[in-house]
Amino acid sequence: MGELSDVRGVYERLADIQLVDCREPYEWEAGRVPGAIHIPVNAIMAGAGGDLDKAKPIAVICRSGNRSELATMMLQARGYDATNVEGGMEAWASAGLAFEAADGSPGRVA
Repeated sequence: MGELSDVRGVYERLADIQLVDCREPYEWEAGRVPGAIHIPVNAIMAGAGGDLDKAKPIAVICRSGNRSELATMMLQARGYDATNVEGGMEAWASAGLAFEAADGSPGRVA
C-alpha cells in the first residue's frame, strides 16, 4: 500500500481513500485529480468537512503542501485519519500523474 504522504502512494490508492483538495476555487478549476473532494482550507478551518467518512483515510492536497498541512491538522483534531500530501499538486504534476481542468481538458497547476 502506498504512503498517503507521497503523490504516487495517493495515486495508487485513489479507489479506497478520500482525496481532499483544499485549494482556492480558481486553482481547483485549473486542474484537479478526478474524484477529489474540493473543500477550501478556509472552509475546513470554519468547520466544513463534517460529511467526510471517518472510516476511510483522507489525503489532503494543495499546491505545494503548506495549506494542506494546516487542513490535515484540523481534520486530525476532529478525529479523521488525515495525511498531508507532501509537495501537493506541484509534485503530482512533476510525477506525471494525470489530472484535469474543470472542462475535462488536461489540468495545470495554478
